[in-house]
Amino acid sequence: MAELDRLLRFTHPPPFDGEAALRAEVRAFLRARADDWAPVDRARSWIGFDRAFSKAVGAKGWIGMTWPKPYGHGRTQVERYIVVEEMLSAGAPVAAHWIADRQSGPLIISRGTDRQKETILPGVVRGETTFCIGMSEPESGSDLASVRSRATSVDGGWRLNGRKIWSTNAHLSDFMIALFRTGPADAETRHGGLTQFIVDLRASGIEIREIKDLTGEHHFNEILFDDVFVPDEMLLGRPGDGWTQVTAELAHERSGPERYLSAFPALAQAVREAGGDAASARTAGEMIVEYATLRAMSLSVAGMLDEGRDVAQQAAVVKDVGTTLEQDTPAAVRRLAPAPSDALAEMLTYTTCAAPTFSIRGGTRQIMRGIIARGLGVR
Repeated sequence: MAELDRLLRFTHPPPFDGEAALRAEVRAFLRARADDWAPVDRARSWIGFDRAFSKAVGAKGWIGMTWPKPYGHGRTQVERYIVVEEMLSAGAPVAAHWIADRQSGPLIISRGTDRQKETILPGVVRGETTFCIGMSEPESGSDLASVRSRATSVDGGWRLNGRKIWSTNAHLSDFMIALFRTGPADAETRHGGLTQFIVDLRASGIEIREIKDLTGEHHFNEILFDDVFVPDEMLLGRPGDGWTQVTAELAHERSGPERYLSAFPALAQAVREAGGDAASARTAGEMIVEYATLRAMSLSVAGMLDEGRDVAQQAAVVKDVGTTLEQDTPAAVRRLAPAPSDALAEMLTYTTCAAPTFSIRGGTRQIMRGIIARGLGVR
C-alpha cells in the first residue's frame, strides 16, 4: 500500500504568480498566426513541422525555457507547461522544436560535454536546430533493451550500423540522438552495453526511407546506417550508460500535455458545433472531467520535475491514462456533432486515423503498465 500511495500521489505545484500574464502573451502570439492554420492543420498540431513558426517561438524565449543559463532561460517546468498547453490547445505546429526542447536538449545538458552544449544548444533555443528520436528498431518496438543496431569503436570515433524506425520527421531534422549497442548485455539484465550518440543526419552512409501512415502522410521514417562515422566528440554521456540515459529521456517524453491534448483541437471544434440537447451536454461534461483530471496529473509531474524528483512511474501513469483518453476522443466528437461541418469532418477523419498511434508512440500501453508494475513491486 505504501508503494501504491507513493505512485498515485500527484501533488499540485504551487501557484505561479505570472501565469495569467504568460497565458495572455502566448494566446496573443497564437491569435496573430491562427489564420494561417486550416482546421485540419490544427488537428495535426503535434506533428506539424514549421521551421518559421519554431523560429518565432524561439525569438519569444519559449524554447529551452527550463534549461539553466547560459544555455536556456532558467524558468520553471510549470511555465514551460503553460506555453506547451496553450500551443497544443490552439493546434499550433510545434513539431520542429518540441522534441529538442522537451528531451534532446535536457539530455545534452545533463550528460553532454561542454563542447556539445556550446555548439548545439544555441541553435535549438533559436528554433533553428531540429532533432528526432532514434530509439525503436524493426522487431524491437518499445522493447528498447532488445535493440541490435551496433556501434563499433574505431580510430577517432565510432562506426554505426543498423536500422531505426518510426523516427518522426527524421527526413526534416538536423540531428538524431540514437541508441546503439556498444557492448554485451549485463549478465542479469539486457540493459547493459547500450550507448547514445548525437548523429548528424547529413552524414555519409545514412539513408532515410519514408513510411506513410493511415492518412497517407509522411512523417514516420526508417533510417538505415551503413558504416556511418560518428566522431568521439558526438558520443553522448559514457559508453554503456545508454539505458539510464534513455530512461530519463523518456520520463520527459511521457508526462507532458501532449499525452492528453493530441486530439483536443477536434474536440474543441465539436463542442462549438454541438447542439444544446442533454446527450451532448452529458458527453461534453464527461470529457471535461477526464481532461481536467489528466491535466492535474500532468501538471503535477511538471511540478515534481521542478523539484528534481524521479517521475518515471508517474509519467507512465499519465501516458497510459492520457492516451486512452485521446483514443476515446474521436467517438466523443461523433456523439457531440453527428452532422459535423466540413472543417470538423476533416479534423475528425485525421484524428480517427491517427488515434491508434497514440498508445504506441513514446512506449506501448504494455510497456507503461510494466513500468507501473515494477514501481509497485509486483513485477
